[in-house]
Amino acid sequence: MTEHRKYEIDPVTGSPIHPHSWDGIGELETPPPRWWVLVYLVCIVFALGWWVAYPAWPTISGYTKGLLGFSTRADVAEQIAAAKAAQAPLNDRLAKADYTAIAADPELSAFALAGGKALFGENCAQCHGSGAAGNVGYPNLLDDDWLWGGDFATLQATLEHGIRATTDADTRQSLMPAFGKDGMLTRAQVDDVAAYVLSLSGGAADAAAAERGTQVFADNCASCHGDKGVGLRDTGGPRLDDAIWLYHGDVKSVAAQIWNPRHGVMPAWAGRLDPLAIKKLVYYVHSLGGGE
Repeated sequence: MTEHRKYEIDPVTGSPIHPHSWDGIGELETPPPRWWVLVYLVCIVFALGWWVAYPAWPTISGYTKGLLGFSTRADVAEQIAAAKAAQAPLNDRLAKADYTAIAADPELSAFALAGGKALFGENCAQCHGSGAAGNVGYPNLLDDDWLWGGDFATLQATLEHGIRATTDADTRQSLMPAFGKDGMLTRAQVDDVAAYVLSLSGGAADAAAAERGTQVFADNCASCHGDKGVGLRDTGGPRLDDAIWLYHGDVKSVAAQIWNPRHGVMPAWAGRLDPLAIKKLVYYVHSLGGGE
């Protein structure tokens, strides 16, 4: 309940106490310091001046431009234009040089690597990882295990046309049959050939099952992966005699891939990125350690 009473003087501060109280608690009639009031008024004036001088208020079709016409978007555009102008001479040299010439020129090589790294972070790291180490279902670009090869020309073709990209007629194609799902092999045969595949890379596999899977592999898999699982780059058949796996290297995962394989898709970057950007990316990926 609110109680009304006359002004009283607070004995501690000497300030009057407001006559209104709430549950016996009063409020001092102490005015704010003059310096605080002045600062408060200055802030109001400053805010009003900012609204007038700079873009501030949204409108139906845009926003108020302000008397100074300042725009962070325009400022960034100017900075980008200045950076492009500064890089133009090196970009011209890079566009005319082949990969061998780029590697022989320290300045051009450093420029291509820096540009390629930035482009990789913007366009490729989402799948291959920021360090290009890949992930389950996404190839590691740091090793030397390449489906179609790791030389400059091959990398450029892969980047330009992608892998199983529906938008490019020249895309890389490498489709593994669904041996189990489509009834080409029985479950026992799939398990046996999975054991044999694991044995090629020294993985833990049942010896008897691997022995039985030898002929199954020769009849169904060697045409793409090679007689000894060394892979065939003409068909994009992966190597099976190393310990590099796209979808794990245990017998269950290998059998699952044989039964109903998963097929990743890489976009065709020609048209999305200009030729110079693709050249920088090719040079950068080649430099990661697995280039040939």
